[in-house]
Amino acid sequence: MWITLKICLYLSFNCISASVLSSGICQLQGHFKLNGMFQDGDLIIGGLFEVHFLTVFPELSFRKEPEPPYCEQFDMASFQQAQTMVFAIDEINKNPNLLPNITLGYYLYDNCVKLGVAFRAATALVSGTEESFSNVNCAGPPPVIAVVGDPGSTHSIAISSVLGLFKLPMVSYFATCSCLSDRKKYPSFFRTIPSDAFQVRAMVQILKHFGWTWVGLLYSDDDYGIHASQSFHQDMQLFGGCVDFSEMLPRDNNRRDIHNILAVIQASTARVVVVFSTEAYLLPLMDEVALQNVTGRQWIASEAWATSPVFHTQRLLPFLGGTLGIAIRRGEIQGLREFLYYLRPDSNPRNNMVRIFWENMFGCNFENGGRKIEVEGERKVCTGQEDLSSTDTPYTDVSELRASYNAYKAVYALAHALHDLMQCEEGRGPFSGNSCADIINLQPWQVVHYLQKVNFTTSFGDRVSFDDNGDALAIYDVMNWQPNSDGAIRVSTVGVVNEGATEGRVLTLDEDAIFWNFENKKPPHSVCSESCPPGTRRARKKGLPICCFDCLPCGDGEISNTTDAIECTPCPDEFWSNPNKDQCVPKEVEFLSYEEPLGISLTTASLLGLCFCALVMFIFSHHRNTPVVRANNSELSFLLLLSLKLCFLCVLLFIGRPQLWTCQLRHAAFGISFVLCVSSILVKTMVVIAVFKSSRPEGKNAMKWFGTVQQRGTVMALTAFQVVICTVWLTTASPTPYKNSQYITSKIVYECAVGSVAGFSMLLGYIGLLAAVSFLLAFLARNLPDHFNEAKFITFSMLIFCAVWITFVPAYVSSPGKYAVAVEIFAILASSFGLLLAIFAPKCYIILLHPERNTKKAIMGRATQKK
Repeated sequence: MWITLKICLYLSFNCISASVLSSGICQLQGHFKLNGMFQDGDLIIGGLFEVHFLTVFPELSFRKEPEPPYCEQFDMASFQQAQTMVFAIDEINKNPNLLPNITLGYYLYDNCVKLGVAFRAATALVSGTEESFSNVNCAGPPPVIAVVGDPGSTHSIAISSVLGLFKLPMVSYFATCSCLSDRKKYPSFFRTIPSDAFQVRAMVQILKHFGWTWVGLLYSDDDYGIHASQSFHQDMQLFGGCVDFSEMLPRDNNRRDIHNILAVIQASTARVVVVFSTEAYLLPLMDEVALQNVTGRQWIASEAWATSPVFHTQRLLPFLGGTLGIAIRRGEIQGLREFLYYLRPDSNPRNNMVRIFWENMFGCNFENGGRKIEVEGERKVCTGQEDLSSTDTPYTDVSELRASYNAYKAVYALAHALHDLMQCEEGRGPFSGNSCADIINLQPWQVVHYLQKVNFTTSFGDRVSFDDNGDALAIYDVMNWQPNSDGAIRVSTVGVVNEGATEGRVLTLDEDAIFWNFENKKPPHSVCSESCPPGTRRARKKGLPICCFDCLPCGDGEISNTTDAIECTPCPDEFWSNPNKDQCVPKEVEFLSYEEPLGISLTTASLLGLCFCALVMFIFSHHRNTPVVRANNSELSFLLLLSLKLCFLCVLLFIGRPQLWTCQLRHAAFGISFVLCVSSILVKTMVVIAVFKSSRPEGKNAMKWFGTVQQRGTVMALTAFQVVICTVWLTTASPTPYKNSQYITSKIVYECAVGSVAGFSMLLGYIGLLAAVSFLLAFLARNLPDHFNEAKFITFSMLIFCAVWITFVPAYVSSPGKYAVAVEIFAILASSFGLLLAIFAPKCYIILLHPERNTKKAIMGRATQKK
């Protein structure tokens, strides 16, 4: 199986691999140049630590094998964590009651806070460092039976995804991403540090305690920061707080991005800033905070940087003093201080991490290579006998053991799992056939089984166990950054967050011990106190509590005249909001008035039409004895001119503020006037046809039955029927003034409601029927002799009339408000002018301009010529 793992890792990650030679030997293909420490033993535990901050990758020429990356900026605190693992293994080996007759060894590597280096280190652990194996079956335990680490969430996700395929246990002491609790993806992952899901809840407890509901959020561009920020948003929503801004710290420390983030912080009214990040991502921002002198912010630190010594400087005290943070549980490890002082370097290249530590601690270098350090022009050589007890660095500081204490618990968890495994009685074991694990041929998945059931108490009194997801019990210390006697920052414990405590006692704080870095020495005010101006409302952001709001303008017809309105108040039906949306004012009443340009234009056109009718009537009256007037049935002509006058006059009823009498009269006057007009034209057409027939021998008695009395009676009868329609309409469902707000919600359109659509339709339909009959008869009589050519003019006039009213219907329906009234007026005027011009203009032309043609001889002459 382990040969397969080696080949798999090589193919997947271009790492160390092994191959099986024809001789049956499993041959290792190469070594990575890694910083590490080792000690041999019966069972080997691997370890991954962040001993350096930065990794420098050499340039690639693609002409030779790339040089290995090298690491910079040695971290004393992380090296202490690695040494704590070594101490725990040494302590276990000396304990006769834990793993008797078994010696634990270790392989520890530096991941340099880079995923590529971490993968190389993990591959070296699971592949081993022996050059070859003579047994092709690779019998016996794997090179390492478990891995302590990696401290980074992103690294743990990637590495555990591979190690989980082979059930190799991985116990992290610092990876907190809540995503790692997914047992389907990471079946062999455990950790002695609580998940971020618990950390986020602990930080929200602090915010809730101080009433901080308006905060900003910064998070690192990695799995740790991204997942923590997502959980934080969700928990803040449940708590009732709001995140004013949420910014991601750049992976490459881009200065432009750093400046943009700082600008957001300075522009925000939130005085509390929560940060989920490691020190590597956060340090460039804090440097810029100091350069730009950004003060007045309360920083809330996640466990990844809450106790980091890189920020504990005099330069950062004015900006970070008073910081509150969540720290993993502090512990005490007896004998660790002496063990740390006892460390000495050796010449074994597999222990080069100790030599690098020594060079950084004492500012020297060993003669057989290493970095060159010049002191006052002379090279300082390391002897290996320098005194560690004379140093004061995070390496020797055991007063705040947190990550180191977690690493210590991780080693002991594995030791207890192995111890329980060895206590198994054959025939009563947990595996197939009630068998037990064979310590000689130990498989990683067997260790996972016992690791899941671990339950023990450390010498400090903390219980260690794992839940079903491999997570540890959630207990945090609340830290406060306070001024030290030398002007730097010291971190003090001011409270505890215990997720296992009873409700109401989850957070315990000693507020008197908290240092506030504000002028009044009190907690900052960071609540959503901004008010919205009148005319706006406080709108929740994505369903969050009311603290999280946008000031949105009130909608049309709504107002708010307070500074904390949650909802805008609708105005009453006949009122509308003013431009500032803070007061309801009466709606503008809109109707077609005589004062506006449209009303003036239509009124002018109506009066012009009335004048033209009067002029034509005067012309016809003055020349009533002339052949042109007499030949065209002067009585019907005068009746037609009278009806056209009424049509032009009824237009005035449509203009002006609607009243009950105008609404009732306008359509009735319009309907009766037009029926009188169209029926006169119809009778006039019938007279033309009757006269033509009477001129023929077979129809000489036609006019006997259609004389003057019959003509008058027909017109009156046809008009009387329209009068009946109007009377029934007005008595059953009379048109009334109506204030319509449907067309334009900001205005009241004052119009006349027709009352009965059926009545209005019958009125128009009757006019249309008469017009259609008139047009049909005139069209059939259009080829009569010239002296009876009245039919041609009637045909043309009725063609105009029908075209106007056919186009009226869709235009009227689609026109809003007063423009519908204007369309109806335009149709009345257009059809009236069409009838007036088509029928009377040719006659007036002859009467006024060609009187020589207004003689019986001339008319009869044209007729004779035609014959």
